[in-house]
Amino acid sequence: MAASSRAQVLDLYRAMLRESKHFSAYNYRTYAVRRIRDAFRENKNVEDPVEIQILVSKAKRDLEIIRRQHRFCLPEGAHWALAFHAWLHISKVGFLSI
Repeated sequence: MAASSRAQVLDLYRAMLRESKHFSAYNYRTYAVRRIRDAFRENKNVEDPVEIQILVSKAKRDLEIIRRQHRFCLPEGAHWALAFHAWLHISKVGFLSI
């Protein structure tokens, strides 16, 4: 992996972890952190530049989803379950499930 790609992936990884820690519910927060770590570990040996770019673009999309989730901070238990389940559904088809 090129140095710039590596730096970009590490920045995305850190940003996703940092943003997911804003989930107010402990279970959602720990689950999101675990899924992010697992997904990045699964893909750490990918060397094809095209595949890396595809994974990076999916991670950027997932990062924006995570950011949107806590921008609309609702009290715990209000509509977090629906918002979090929507994010999980998207992530199952996207980057986090690969």
